[in-house]
Amino acid sequence: MTEVRRDVGAARERDPAARDVGPAEILAAWPGVHALLSHRIAHRLHEAQVPVAPRVLATATRALTGIEIHPAAEIGARFFIDHGSGVVVGETAEIGDNVTLYQGVTLGGTGFATGKRHPTIEDNVTIGSGAKLLGPITIGHGAKVGANSVVITDVPPHSTVVGNPGHPVRLEGRKVEGPDADWIHLPDPIADAIKALSERIAEVEARLAQLDGGNGPSAEVAKIEPRTGRSSAGG
Repeated sequence: MTEVRRDVGAARERDPAARDVGPAEILAAWPGVHALLSHRIAHRLHEAQVPVAPRVLATATRALTGIEIHPAAEIGARFFIDHGSGVVVGETAEIGDNVTLYQGVTLGGTGFATGKRHPTIEDNVTIGSGAKLLGPITIGHGAKVGANSVVITDVPPHSTVVGNPGHPVRLEGRKVEGPDADWIHLPDPIADAIKALSERIAEVEARLAQLDGGNGPSAEVAKIEPRTGRSSAGG
């Protein structure tokens, strides 16, 4: 019962929609809690080497909640899956305490390797919706993984990772800080790269215009009528 109280308490603490409802309603209506409690049972059966039953329980839970957790996966205390649909946790995944996953997260493997092939998630990690963490990588304590990131290498503790492939980012020269779910204010490395390229193109065009002196090829291009394609100089 202590473990159940901790898991329900994690949902109430981290889901704003759960803060004004009682534990009984969370137990009855939160798919992430259903999936986790079912996994706790399946995992114990797996450790006891009970045949068939752990897999059957995991499969039934996936059908009911849309969340797939392999019975062998190791999950720590106060784990919380928000919304949950599409979450996949692989066989050799290891998840620490106070970890939060959002919908569509995959803790998956790569290729057909045997042995340890899924991620290790250390304590106090938050993983945004749609993120894919692949292979036997380690996500360090207190890290955040941005939505839809694809992570295939280790993530340092207390860092924020975004992009595909995912990499740690900084905002105005400093580590990104703020609430776990404050995805809006994360940097966008692709947008930053496009902005820098656009600014560089503008600089080059300005230099060309200066070199042309108003009489070179750039000036002739400017005289072409956009609708007809004919030169405004006639002829």
